[in-house]
Amino acid sequence: MASSAIKPGTLVTLQELEPSSPMFKQGASLRVTGKLQEYSVETAVAVISDSGASLKIDTRHLRDVVFRIGSIYQFIGELLIQSDDDAILQARVGRNVDGIDLNLYYQSLQLRRQFEAEFSNSTRT
Repeated sequence: MASSAIKPGTLVTLQELEPSSPMFKQGASLRVTGKLQEYSVETAVAVISDSGASLKIDTRHLRDVVFRIGSIYQFIGELLIQSDDDAILQARVGRNVDGIDLNLYYQSLQLRRQFEAEFSNSTRT
């Protein structure tokens, strides 16, 4: 019997979501953060960016999220890759995170990854 459990969103930066990345795979459950560059009410597609990288977000399943261009948002969802390596995140969770210090956020992400790697190595020995 197949498991229907929802997977947690792996924290990634937008720069890490390129076709050569191991995180760039169909159906990957991801958590991304970026500044809202554009939003279409008709298609419910948003575009977020950070440090020169951008990602489309399908927001049609989100409720009670007010979108403001220039605000910072965080989304959790599944990555859908189209034939031309164009990706869109089908969001199941979205929230405004204005006020977040993105530099500090990315530093904490690096420290978390370092800790997880060290913990993983120590449990193997």
